[in-house]
Amino acid sequence: MPPEPPPPAPLGLLAELTHRCPLRCPYCSNPLSLARASSELSADEWGRVFEEAAALGVLQLHLSGGEPAARRDLAAIVAHAARAGLYSNLITSGVTLDAARLESLVRAGLDHVQLSVQDAEADSADRIGGLAGAHARKLEFAALVTASGLPLTLNAVVHRQNLERLPALIDLALRLGAGRLEVAHVQYHGWALRNRDALLPSRAQLDAATATVAAARESLRGRLVIDYVTPDYHARRPKACMGGWGRAVLVVTPAGRALPCHAAEGLPGFDFPDVRAMPLRRIWTESAAFRRFRGTGWMPEPCRGCDRRERDWGGCRCQAHALTGDAAATDPACALSPHHALLDLAVREAMAAPDDAAFRYREMRAR
Repeated sequence: MPPEPPPPAPLGLLAELTHRCPLRCPYCSNPLSLARASSELSADEWGRVFEEAAALGVLQLHLSGGEPAARRDLAAIVAHAARAGLYSNLITSGVTLDAARLESLVRAGLDHVQLSVQDAEADSADRIGGLAGAHARKLEFAALVTASGLPLTLNAVVHRQNLERLPALIDLALRLGAGRLEVAHVQYHGWALRNRDALLPSRAQLDAATATVAAARESLRGRLVIDYVTPDYHARRPKACMGGWGRAVLVVTPAGRALPCHAAEGLPGFDFPDVRAMPLRRIWTESAAFRRFRGTGWMPEPCRGCDRRERDWGGCRCQAHALTGDAAATDPACALSPHHALLDLAVREAMAAPDDAAFRYREMRAR
């Protein structure tokens, strides 16, 4: 097997500034084992990472968490991003940010805000997020963002218990002045896997949502851009998770671990490099963790002989591990996988649960 060519430069850096968060979402994408505040990279350490990212070729920086506003030095971190020449996008719940803090972020050089919403109706949104009054605070913050002149993206994580209000979520994005709406179905690993039976939509719900998005894209062309991320549990072929392992996105955790995707820290048998100990360029090009599933040389059959292997890059390693216990297995989302029946079984189990099944909330302990 010839050696894999050097990887292209990553397009984006996802900087997870903290795992602290006031919400308790049942589909939280943070790992099951959370980083303590005492282990978080300092603002200056993040500044060095941003400089290295810019030198590597990264263009877009996504400041995420947890809730990044839990960092009191968030404005200083944004200023480091601006000095590095990176386009900065703040991914936030918006519930702890007021006009004064937003103004400080604008002055520091913030370029864009991505605001999460749990539903279009306040009662349901607050129940899903596990925080009373959160939805109203989000709407107030959205108004502050548009008044500041910053572009706004609305991020709606959708699932069985809010999909019927997808048209209302699209209307909400228009009403709030968002230029982009990301409709993202829950991806079932980490904490979301524990709530799969309460969250997984039926095939009929998924098809209806897909039709709603297609119609809205057509009718709102030029007014609202709609991104759409589907779940794999009703799929016949996997999607290219994160653009392929170690190919498009680089993630740095609050404690400084570099990952090829935000969920990879939960995979066993990896020694993910630390940005405090290794330069970002070496991490991206040389580290064993990033090279392990990059390209096609690692693939088992039927992936290795598939004509889609350089389109889906083998699908999701975290999903393969969650469902089969083997991160190197063919993604069960593929109909050719020997484990594809596991998805059918999961769907049947989820459909047997009530539509309003109770959530197991993500509880944040004092850190």
